[in-house]
Amino acid sequence: MKTIVEIHALQNFAPSNLNRDDTGAPKDALFGGTRRARVSSQCFKRAIRQRFDGLVKKNELSADDIAVRTKRLLQPLAAALVDKGHDENEAAEKAKMALNAMGLAVKDDGKTEYLLFVGRREISKLADTIDKLWDRIVPAEAVTEEGKKAGKNKKRAARNADPELKKALEQIFDGVKAVDVALFGRMLADMPQKNQDAACQVAHAISTHAVEREFDFYTAVDDIKPEDTAGADMMGTVEFNSACFYRYAVLDWEKLVSNLQEDRELAVSGLKAFLEAFVVAEPTGKQNTFAAHNPPEFVAVAVRRNTAPRNLANAFETAVRVRKEESITRKSAELLVQKAKALQAAYGGAGQTFILNLADAQIDGFGTKVETLDALLDNALQAVKE
Repeated sequence: MKTIVEIHALQNFAPSNLNRDDTGAPKDALFGGTRRARVSSQCFKRAIRQRFDGLVKKNELSADDIAVRTKRLLQPLAAALVDKGHDENEAAEKAKMALNAMGLAVKDDGKTEYLLFVGRREISKLADTIDKLWDRIVPAEAVTEEGKKAGKNKKRAARNADPELKKALEQIFDGVKAVDVALFGRMLADMPQKNQDAACQVAHAISTHAVEREFDFYTAVDDIKPEDTAGADMMGTVEFNSACFYRYAVLDWEKLVSNLQEDRELAVSGLKAFLEAFVVAEPTGKQNTFAAHNPPEFVAVAVRRNTAPRNLANAFETAVRVRKEESITRKSAELLVQKAKALQAAYGGAGQTFILNLADAQIDGFGTKVETLDALLDNALQAVKE
């Protein structure tokens, strides 16, 4: 029986620029024929992963349960080898040769060619393997040829590596129970057999209503300039908007358990961490300028079985409009509930829905209302376990 966990949130941010495009303007998108504010899924996933670090500090997750995304894998590997008693320079060289043997070329600046998403346990196991096979890690012969492209040299280095060494190293990259790798998946271009399909999908957040960009013209004055000198010493503009965002994610419970190597206890902890972080985590873009710290005021978590996911963004295909005395969050929540009920009536499917309703929206008996985030998480987890 397939179990999916869906989370829907309405989050009304004050004036802000949470996620910028290449011109520095807030990201947006056309939806339903009108311009909407947008925050990318990558932006929110980054915020969620940063929240995981906070959960580690609170001992709600182990540091070994999460991953790092980096081009600087050589540094923690070399540091781990130094801790095992090896010389610093030799440790860095052996680590570099080991990565080359795996096809993960390290450039002259000590970085890999692209960002690697690796579990902390994978890094530890890789260091242990290099330490164990220390004497077998030697420079491969004829790994470079003048005039050949770097990519071909990289493949040649991997081919010429000791086969048993290469096999031992490659066996390490298996996700090793990293919650965020299990949730969001990863792609290793040079080791496609070690790719991992994500257990979770996160939608781009879009505003439930139409938006227009606004501009803040700012000036700055030199504090110690002469009093008789008029004018600003710096000026510029910052683009921003204010929007009530609809946010959505869906998680395949069985896939999460499978990605975590059937460790159901860790899967429960990972699911709880994800749901909490989805609600609490915020993008950090321009927050020193705008301080738009506005938690969601309507959150619905649905645990459903043997049915397809249902993104409810079409509740806002027609951009929401409100009168002066109306709450855009409340009206958006009521439209979301109407859409959810209509889809349920048409398509059916068993499941339970739990709602945190700070917007005081009329939900007409839809789902089970809870009063706190903790209660929302506890009820969702219990439904999954059942």
